[in-house]
Amino acid sequence: MKALHQTPLSMLDLVAVREGGTVADALAIALRTAQHGESLGFTRYWLAEHHNMSGIASSATAVLVGHIAGGTRRIRVGSGGVMLPNHAPLVVAEAFGTLAELYPGRIDLGLGRAPGTDPLTMRALRRDRVESEQDFPRDVAELQRLLAPAEPGQRLIAMPGAGTEVPIWLLGSSLFSAQLAAERGLPYAFASHFAPRYLLQALEMYRHSFRPSKHLAKPYAIVGVPLIAAPTDEEAEFLASSTYQRVLGILTGRRGQLPAPVEHYMKRIHPQERAAIADFLACAVVGGPDTVREGLQALLRSTEADEFMLVSDVFDPALRLRSISIAAEAMKKPAAETTAAD
Repeated sequence: MKALHQTPLSMLDLVAVREGGTVADALAIALRTAQHGESLGFTRYWLAEHHNMSGIASSATAVLVGHIAGGTRRIRVGSGGVMLPNHAPLVVAEAFGTLAELYPGRIDLGLGRAPGTDPLTMRALRRDRVESEQDFPRDVAELQRLLAPAEPGQRLIAMPGAGTEVPIWLLGSSLFSAQLAAERGLPYAFASHFAPRYLLQALEMYRHSFRPSKHLAKPYAIVGVPLIAAPTDEEAEFLASSTYQRVLGILTGRRGQLPAPVEHYMKRIHPQERAAIADFLACAVVGGPDTVREGLQALLRSTEADEFMLVSDVFDPALRLRSISIAAEAMKKPAAETTAAD
């Protein structure tokens, strides 16, 4: 297993709209965060597709990918993910093919098979389309064909798109995408930042069943990590109360904008609510530098992740930048210095 300081760090952004803020504010914060992540040496910055949610401004995912890529220089930018059932594969291939031509070697295409929204909005996106279990594998295969070099006589060509071979990642929170990624020889990202229950089982299935492909010689798995870091454990716990409030809103169907932190929030709510939040955030790492280092080290031991993808929803944008800086610094500590803690 690689050491903690050898594990790449990346970031997933839902582009949270904060209470008292605007969508324009959220978009500006996302760009500043990506630029900061790039300065810290992060590998990639992904945006997640969601619809009809007042607190999330990442619905036009491909547009946002272009915005972030245009405001950075080296970091890979992509979708984490595009919810493929909402889109025709040709449209996705053309959008990401265009991005790949604009920003060569820097675009990722992460694909999910959930709608990323409520049933009413799902119907608005898909119209009368009825999904079956085989649609997602078939659509992934079509996207692979459209992004590959065009073959002689091929009648349907993504232009732009053909020949760009934008790297495709499969995302998931269950075993379905893990199995499909293994069969296709594709990289895999598990959504443990919000659905950690099947994390270890999915990783085991993916690695055990993996078949090498022209895209990937051996398994490569990203693990999502909710992370809030601060100079002390106490401050980190206070800042994390914004995430705790948001999670409880998701669980109770009362979604809204990212709220300001609240002192001793977890002590104020019902024990069942605390347990539900803890279950949702089972992979979360919250604390000061030492706690963050130990938490990430423990997660690396249990998952053998090839890469960590952080989700850091801190209400104050400046403290969010500080949070990921602390995480990056904690990751750098050489193995010799962490032996005693291990």
